[in-house]
Amino acid sequence: MMFSINVGRRLGLLATACLLSVALPATTAWAQKTKTKDAPAVQAAEPVAATAFTIDIPEIDAVDSNVDDDTLRAIFSGGVADNADALAGLTATSITIPTITITIGTTTTVDGDAPQSTVTFNDLVLTDVTDGNAASVALAGWSVDAGDEGTGEFGEVSAANFNIAGVLGLYGLVDGDTPSEMQTIYTDVSFAGGTFEAPDLSCSVGSMSVGELKARPLNTSFAETVSLIKSLEGQDDPSPETIGTLLRIYGDFFTAFESSPATFDGFDCSGEDEGRPMSFSIAGMTMGGMSPGIYPSIAMDGLDIAVDGDGTIKVGNLTIKEMDLSGPLAAIAAAPAALDEAWFMANARALVPAFEGFAFSDVVVDIPDPEADGERIAASIGNFDLTLGAYFNGIPTDVLTTASNILVDLPEETDDEQLQQLIDLGITSVDTGFTVDASWSEAEDTITIDELSLTGADLATVALSGTLGNAGEALFSLDENEALAAAMGVAIRSLKLDIDDAGLSDIVLARFAADQGSDPATLRPVYAGLAEGSVIGILAGAAEAQKVGAALSAFISGKAKHLTIDMTSKDAQGLGMLDFMAAEDDPTALIGKVTIDATAK
Repeated sequence: MMFSINVGRRLGLLATACLLSVALPATTAWAQKTKTKDAPAVQAAEPVAATAFTIDIPEIDAVDSNVDDDTLRAIFSGGVADNADALAGLTATSITIPTITITIGTTTTVDGDAPQSTVTFNDLVLTDVTDGNAASVALAGWSVDAGDEGTGEFGEVSAANFNIAGVLGLYGLVDGDTPSEMQTIYTDVSFAGGTFEAPDLSCSVGSMSVGELKARPLNTSFAETVSLIKSLEGQDDPSPETIGTLLRIYGDFFTAFESSPATFDGFDCSGEDEGRPMSFSIAGMTMGGMSPGIYPSIAMDGLDIAVDGDGTIKVGNLTIKEMDLSGPLAAIAAAPAALDEAWFMANARALVPAFEGFAFSDVVVDIPDPEADGERIAASIGNFDLTLGAYFNGIPTDVLTTASNILVDLPEETDDEQLQQLIDLGITSVDTGFTVDASWSEAEDTITIDELSLTGADLATVALSGTLGNAGEALFSLDENEALAAAMGVAIRSLKLDIDDAGLSDIVLARFAADQGSDPATLRPVYAGLAEGSVIGILAGAAEAQKVGAALSAFISGKAKHLTIDMTSKDAQGLGMLDFMAAEDDPTALIGKVTIDATAK
């Protein structure tokens, strides 16, 4: 729903929400029109045609306060901006507001009814307030009543060391001696949780807590930011100057906060989806601590979605790792005032944050296959992890990704040729995993492949490792032509292939034997001999030919279950593209340029 509110009033409402966010959970909006009992009504902007808000504060009990009740009432009714200086210097033994009631109504009828919602906050108490700093702030609870649309009851919200003046300074609502360094805004925040009821849905919400939030004043005041955003309404193509200003506000915001980790005890919802019972729950969430230029990690535990007669999705843990924004922020800080398309094209890679990756575990999926009637997708993943690091020109140069226990039930038939080959071998399900582990050394101009592997439980594991040379920083150049030329110059210094047979050869040979009316024990020595002879023929003239052939024969015959093949370039610089291009016409051209070794055990 859109509201037409003037900038000054909008500032007051938003500032009030920000100021009280530590004590008052977010509501749909603060009022445009305020009513009070036995007190002057707070001036409001012109009412919106179809929507009306009222805030009712029947009583304020201010003990030893240097701000009068009428001003306090105006502040808590949305007039923060107009009374910011008074609030920043507030001193009182205590301030108690038994009830704050926000009523949201509409003058437009829906099916003959005019919907109305009420949010009620109970017993807001600030204690030991000195010069805009409250030793504690607490809200006994709050409730929402939206009639037929739903109701909610929520418990206590509390915090210590609530720096009201700091919040006002953060948003530029007060001037003066506000320090530019980080200062504590609040500590020991806790929310007791609650319940929510709506048609076809019932939820219980767990508690939340955070130890401390620090902040510094933003370089652009809240009023200026709101005014700039309002000026963009209806603009399809903002000016380069406006885009530059917005981007600097964005950069400033992400360096203005610091916090300790936050925890949330999750929620549990149940209801109906198209007439079918369903449930949706999260056991808990944790957000890492914020620091300037760092977007914190977020971890979620125990996601469980179930729809009766349809399917389930479960995730034991999902972790989004932290993101380092210092690179993009530095690019923004060094940018000209006006940022046009050419600047974004030239700095696209500089604006890429250093994202550390993500991970998830204990995933179970059992849902209908949207592409095949009557079929289901049944799979599970034990663990998956993607870790990225050592960013250079926006590209991670240290990559590690692993996965294990990827369990998939295979269909009876499929259009995927590789899956169909497994199905034809009589395999009905697979338990797979993989690893990709590689890093770049700027000092040595090399890329080390520690492991590229694929594992199938009770089938086989294939792993490749090696070293690539002539991999200088031009490989990650911002100039695409320079990067392409550098990629063509990368050379292979060494490669190592490891194969573990955990049962795949038995399955393959059994199928071949059945097709030929023979048995695996008879076919193994035949295929082993053919492989040995072929390798010796290809490596004719190489000193290692007999050893490599014998190792391959032992592996295929079943005498050995592990095969290792090493290839090392005789030239310290490695084998380049020209070497492999020449080998396309004559594969033996590579024989004299490498040393090959093989072992089987």
